[in-house]
Amino acid sequence: MRNTILLVLVTSVAAALPAAAQAPEKRVNLSIGGGFTIPNSDVRDHLGDGYNFNLGLQVNVTRVIGIEGLYSFNGLGQKRISIPVSATPVSSAATVPTDFFGDMNMQYGTGSLIVQTPEGKLRPYGLLGMGVYYRPIKVTTPAVGFVPGYCDPWWYVCSSGGFVAVENIVGQRSSTDFGMDFGGGVHFGALFAEIRYHYIWGPTIAPLQVNALDATTTTTGRKANGQFLASTFGFRF
Repeated sequence: MRNTILLVLVTSVAAALPAAAQAPEKRVNLSIGGGFTIPNSDVRDHLGDGYNFNLGLQVNVTRVIGIEGLYSFNGLGQKRISIPVSATPVSSAATVPTDFFGDMNMQYGTGSLIVQTPEGKLRPYGLLGMGVYYRPIKVTTPAVGFVPGYCDPWWYVCSSGGFVAVENIVGQRSSTDFGMDFGGGVHFGALFAEIRYHYIWGPTIAPLQVNALDATTTTTGRKANGQFLASTFGFRF
């Protein structure tokens, strides 16, 4: 009789427990993924499309609420801009349209609040967060240079020398700024797909007097804010 009563009590308690207690969700999840990064707004006129590679760690406070830390590397494609170039700083001198290229990668770390569906084969989620963004950029233009003969077996190269195509670095800068991200996605098994919008508060580029041939002009001060849309596909463990 005592065993029967004990069995009834255990069965009743088990039935009253929520499904989460019977099959608990993992408290910590690791994620790895990659995808496409697309500049938006004014940024798209100066930088090309690229890719992203992400590593994330999510701590599930509850089955619905999670806190995520994410590191991401983004390689952005070159953007070509044609600028008339003259051999001398005189307005009457002939100019030649010359290609200049802007090349940037972007690295950032963000912390985000995750709100997710607690169960199901497809588990949608939304996110909102902030982070620190590091954006180095390099501006180059092609040129021609003379290289003397050399031989380097570790580079697997031997050359008799001559004129070769080279790359001139016109400018190289970087900026580290705060930004925010928001978006959402869906988990399906060990896989996930998501899309995030990033907005970065960039530095203010102050007005500057510049020489344009034999004339002087003043540039307009502007904010170098960044806007990017990143889609990512990957695995969640």
